Amino acid sequence: MDVHRLPTDPEAAARVSAALTDPAPLRDDGGEPAPGGVWANAPGASRERGVLLYVYGGGFVHRDPGLITAAARRLSAATGRPALAVHYRLAPDHPFPAPLDDVVAAYRYLLAEGFAPGRVAVVAESSGAALALSALLVLKAAGDPPPGTVVTQSAVTDMTLGSPSLSADTPGDPGVDRALIADLTGRYLGGAARDRAPQSPLHGDLAGLPPLLMVVGGAEALLDDTLRYAAAAHAAGTRVRVDVLEGLPHAFSLLALTEGEAAGELLMERVAGWIDRWAR
Repeated sequence: MDVHRLPTDPEAAARVSAALTDPAPLRDDGGEPAPGGVWANAPGASRERGVLLYVYGGGFVHRDPGLITAAARRLSAATGRPALAVHYRLAPDHPFPAPLDDVVAAYRYLLAEGFAPGRVAVVAESSGAALALSALLVLKAAGDPPPGTVVTQSAVTDMTLGSPSLSADTPGDPGVDRALIADLTGRYLGGAARDRAPQSPLHGDLAGLPPLLMVVGGAEALLDDTLRYAAAAHAAGTRVRVDVLEGLPHAFSLLALTEGEAAGELLMERVAGWIDRWAR
């Protein structure tokens, strides 16, 4: 397992917090409706290069269509590929397995549209990363071909809340703590077991998965969810790289939507390079 610790601007964390307070300037409402989601293709994006499936965060319970479209379009611009942002059903009205079923269905839709599985890259954030990693287990069990790669950002991987960083003092990640994650995952699970796969991806069989890039902020309460999952996947024979953006909190990916943000540019460069290598 390769772990890369990447220094960032010490003031970047404050800019993440500011963007969370007022994300309106970052929104993009110009997506094209698609089954189960929206296409957010940057100018010049070509399906000949492959395709992206973007699975947003939101704690399983919230959707901000403008931010989702903006994030998917930024990824499309960085990779030159069309991007489908899946709008999965939300808990608690639609608990597990409904949101997971929707992510699996979106992937299968891309295959039905003629995209080769090996040229599909899944990019997923936070709770969306939990759904993406769970979807890998569902697809494997069903005999479906996997995507070329999965990229996670700030992944939730262990519904048992067993990661030490969740209980640590993380002043650099205000508002994200064990109590919040317990509440949100409980709404998603709706009574399903916390220690079982596929809903808790860390507890599944992680052998035979596609190459994984897992990006996480060094100041996150969820840091160990990424590190523990990456170690387990590596031990099972899956290729994994971890990029730790030092000093950054949860939702650091907002910096990729802000023009001139060095941390955001670094993130997009690393993600695009990985996708070009493994989903082609």
